[in-house]
Amino acid sequence: MRVVFGIDVSKASSEVAILVNGEKVHGYTMPNDAIGFNRLQGDLKMVQSPEIVFEATGVYSCRLQAFLENNDYAYTRLNPLEAKKQLDSLRVRKTDKIDAEKLAQSQFILNRKPTYVQKEVYQNLRALSRFYQNLTEDIVRAKNRLHKVLQVTFPELENLLSTPTGQQYWILVMAFPCKDLVLELGQEAVSSTIRQSTSKRMSDKRVAYLTDRLTELAKQSYCAVKKSSPVIEEVRYYAQELLKLTERRQVVLDEMVRLAQPLPEYDILLSIPGIAETTATSIIGELGDIRRFQSANQINAFIGIDLRHYESGNFLAKEHITKRGNPYARKILFKCIHNIASASHTNPCHIADFYEKRKRQSQVTSTKPHTIASMHRLIRTIHYLITHNKLYDYSSTQSQ
Repeated sequence: MRVVFGIDVSKASSEVAILVNGEKVHGYTMPNDAIGFNRLQGDLKMVQSPEIVFEATGVYSCRLQAFLENNDYAYTRLNPLEAKKQLDSLRVRKTDKIDAEKLAQSQFILNRKPTYVQKEVYQNLRALSRFYQNLTEDIVRAKNRLHKVLQVTFPELENLLSTPTGQQYWILVMAFPCKDLVLELGQEAVSSTIRQSTSKRMSDKRVAYLTDRLTELAKQSYCAVKKSSPVIEEVRYYAQELLKLTERRQVVLDEMVRLAQPLPEYDILLSIPGIAETTATSIIGELGDIRRFQSANQINAFIGIDLRHYESGNFLAKEHITKRGNPYARKILFKCIHNIASASHTNPCHIADFYEKRKRQSQVTSTKPHTIASMHRLIRTIHYLITHNKLYDYSSTQSQ
């Protein structure tokens, strides 16, 4: 006797359909809380080896998934696109109750395997990776806003250091958001502020140079607002936020490294030229346990760089990647190719060789097609090294 629980998850509640040998015997609505899960557990305990099928609905299905994992129930979690394709042929009308029943019915036809549950360390790395990416997006947003308001108060300040970013720069922005605050202070006060703007020990010569440079920039600047304007405080606010965000992001990165270091794939990824600890931990966080993929092509589909092929009669459409996958992993690996290419001047890598070869042979000015092709080669390399527990060796790639 096969008993399948089809669960259609919504924001606050879920529809449950219980089918025995293909026939619905019970159905109900449960809240997505402890009360609802206790009711579901009561029904699950009455059945030996229940099959549970539900559709991933972002953060709303996380609580159900956690409940099933905490109680050691195997489950099948469907990708929304996959679920839509499988259920469209089984339903004419669409409601939550019908969806729950059709999910269960389709299990009798398709006999899906249970979803692979990754170890807690991979789940934690994924959460930290997303946190890291969100903090990076917040930093970029705050930088753009700081640049905008600084054009009104003291745009020349962006030319003080080699790059208008970093802890020292943001501390100086907080101290001198407009030129008047520089000119009103004496040379000693300005020098003291500059000396305190960095945790590194600064030479007297460097301090004197920055003091003279800052004074020179203040004299040539023209502020569009008075120093009592609210815009001055806005400049300080964004500089302070950037300090907090960068410090928090570093804490998150340190925690990611701490979790990833004991994993064998961490050293394997670091052995590939151009991949540093930030990229290595992010790849592990987004791809998870790579050993669960049977081939590199499955990883391609997981991150959405598998090709969409369309052919009809004499018409053959140009192939494009599907982008139906993990956008964070796709972005990380895309940047990784350029890092590998940059590092190849001192640390050769067969992926960089392939990338440069494609660039030379192509008549297309855009490097995106070459990067996507190189991403596939990188994925194949990562999958092979991790599944065979080997470090990267450039010489071995030349002998093949």
